[in-house]
Amino acid sequence: MESESESGAAADTPPLETLSFHGDEEIIEVVELDPGPPDPDDLAQEMEDVDFEEEEEEEGNEEGWVLEPQEGVVGSMEGPDDSEVTFALHSASVFCVSLDPKTNTLAVTGGEDDKAFVWRLSDGELLFECAGHKDSVTCAGFSHDSTLVATGDMSGLLKVWQVDTKEEVWSFEAGDLEWMEWHPRAPVLLAGTADGNTWMWKVPNGDCKTFQGPNCPATCGRVLPDGKRAVVGYEDGTIRIWDLKQGSPIHVLKGTEGHQGPLTCVATNQDGSLILTGSVDCQAKLVSATTGKVVGVFRPETVASQPSLGEGEESESNSVESLGFCSVMPLAAVGYLDGTLAIYDLATQTLRHQCQHQSGIVQLLWEAGTAVVYTCSLDGIVRLWDARTGRLLTDYRGHTAEILDFALSKDASLVVTTSGDHKAKVFCVQRPDR
Repeated sequence: MESESESGAAADTPPLETLSFHGDEEIIEVVELDPGPPDPDDLAQEMEDVDFEEEEEEEGNEEGWVLEPQEGVVGSMEGPDDSEVTFALHSASVFCVSLDPKTNTLAVTGGEDDKAFVWRLSDGELLFECAGHKDSVTCAGFSHDSTLVATGDMSGLLKVWQVDTKEEVWSFEAGDLEWMEWHPRAPVLLAGTADGNTWMWKVPNGDCKTFQGPNCPATCGRVLPDGKRAVVGYEDGTIRIWDLKQGSPIHVLKGTEGHQGPLTCVATNQDGSLILTGSVDCQAKLVSATTGKVVGVFRPETVASQPSLGEGEESESNSVESLGFCSVMPLAAVGYLDGTLAIYDLATQTLRHQCQHQSGIVQLLWEAGTAVVYTCSLDGIVRLWDARTGRLLTDYRGHTAEILDFALSKDASLVVTTSGDHKAKVFCVQRPDR
């Protein structure tokens, strides 16, 4: 493993005060904050038009196939349908969904029909269409304060709308898009592209910075909770932790420290001290964000005895599809393409529970403040698992094709799903243990 740094390890790096964006003939400074309540007076002195909030963001980005088209908002489908609302304006597979973080009352969905829509969760009412894409919309999300919504298509066209006016305020054409995410505190958008670059824009004025990775796709990425760093995974199995101000990698993990196949997903724990990376090599690696060292490796028991994959080889039957940290216990969840949900104990680095699905897991999310894991899978079902016991709590049905993405409201009262059946659905989550 290599560890590269211009200013030493992250622990020794002085607090970052600004993110610098280079425009054509000037430098715009976006004030960055340490975690904690921002000081409006300080911000007013250093920044003219950017407000920082302490809001979390939703994210989502998956892919899929097509099934029966249907228009309008419908109340039920053939077979069991546990959903409260169905949004059916898409005419092809719906790839991604995100909820507005401020109120959790709006959703944005994007699909294979080259369309993205912002709509109301309570009744499925369309607010506006994010028009102008000419390829499948695979990324969509609201800014930290819910004032802006961004959509990105596979060709790399990104667009941003102001939610209250429903007007497009910014667009940019990058390379083929792999992932997109808003900064957790500022109107700053990040994206990874197939040419290996990670882009960062200040929206809406468009001041831009790029982070050049290896000559292969930047397949996944996440801004760390401190807003000062981002972790990016690449198709060649390498992992880079970037300093967003300096534009340089703080740590680079490659060779045996990296993965032996393309990265598929990355997550951080609540304080940003730990990073979890997943790959088609079936391994999930636990990395210290401070030192850049791998401190644990998890793999499903079913492949633990297999010989190590060679350079560039991929597992034929399995891969890590999604992962995440529990916020209240030292647990991590890893979802695999073979349908296995593995719950690992971070303290002992042992497998605690293995929960089997009937088909491949697409994504998992932890409920905030509890040890409950939500999974969505290729069988079209959302499941809730108690990570303490490994027991299935309940499931929600209604889709007639695979679920491709889902989002969870902050209070965990709503699950919003998108599917290859051309629909997005809203499920009300009711649990007696609340």
